[in-house]
Amino acid sequence: MSSAVPTVVRATPERAEELKEALAEIRQRVEAASAKAATPRTSPVLVAVSKYKPASDILACYDDGQRDFGENYVQELVDKAAQLPQDIRWHFIGTLQSNKAKILASIPNLYAIQTVSSTKGASALNKALPASRPTPLNVLLQVNTSGEDAKSGVPPLSAGSPPAALPDAEVDTSELVQLARHVLAECPRLRLQGLMTIGSLQESLAAQEKPNEDFARLVATRDALQAALARAGFPPESGAWGEDGRLLLSMGMSSDFEAALAAGSDIVRVGTGIFGARPKKEEVKSH
Repeated sequence: MSSAVPTVVRATPERAEELKEALAEIRQRVEAASAKAATPRTSPVLVAVSKYKPASDILACYDDGQRDFGENYVQELVDKAAQLPQDIRWHFIGTLQSNKAKILASIPNLYAIQTVSSTKGASALNKALPASRPTPLNVLLQVNTSGEDAKSGVPPLSAGSPPAALPDAEVDTSELVQLARHVLAECPRLRLQGLMTIGSLQESLAAQEKPNEDFARLVATRDALQAALARAGFPPESGAWGEDGRLLLSMGMSSDFEAALAAGSDIVRVGTGIFGARPKKEEVKSH
């Protein structure tokens, strides 16, 4: 894919330097936190969450080697993808609405959708992806580990404190396992890459005092899902899901990504830590 840069107004030298310094600090913190993880693994992916930020900010980070960017809103992602380099790996991390699947699927360098939480959404994506797309679209299934009504996602496969896996019989009939099996069996243009969660603010703020139970819940859920998929005829060695025989975990944002990495996260989503405070949605709409 060409990485030619269309005409984008560039950030001022001062802003570019500010972003470069912030990105360097976050990268250093990601590396340090990852080194403390209980299970050694390949380098985690840092997704720079650029919602409400101008294309010039993204381009400044791109010039500093950043390739993974995350967006929450479909139209904003469409607009930015059209004017920024084609070798950017775009991650959609907003609520997935089935009626927006066709628009998302039209973005050639859409790398992953981290918020699949229904068979309807998965099927809509699979149907909308063009046959000409060279590789399947990575999807992560969103799990509501905190149980908050305001959060999207399917229930986890673990319960209690500390979290422990549910009985196999309960796991095998769960919404999450049924969704994963649907993606594997019915959605050939999708690749089941892993699981994603947005932990509760309460757990995030308490991360210095105790392990984050939302993150522990996702780890236990991933382990239970992998075992359930093996029982259903999709063992790790089949290569049908994940990377190197395991499902990836996307958990951790600006306020808690270090705790997430220590708990075993493979992908962290950092916005404010790189780009600074965001304007409110109403302020963006008024401009």
